[in-house]
Amino acid sequence: MKIFFVSLIVAFSLTGCSAEIGSEKWCSNMGEKSKGDWSTNEVADYAEHCVFK
Repeated sequence: MKIFFVSLIVAFSLTGCSAEIGSEKWCSNMGEKSKGDWSTNEVADYAEHCVFK
C-alpha cells in the first residue's frame, strides 16, 4: 500500500511541473528543445501560440 501512495505522489509531482502550452516559458522551452524531438501536436501548438501570435 505504501508503494502505491509513493507512486501516486511521484506521478502528481512530475505532471505539475510543465509550463502551460502557449505561455512564454513554454515557447522558450520548445525553442531550446531539439526539433527532432517535437511531436506533431507540439509543432502545431508552437506554430499557433509562438509563431503566429
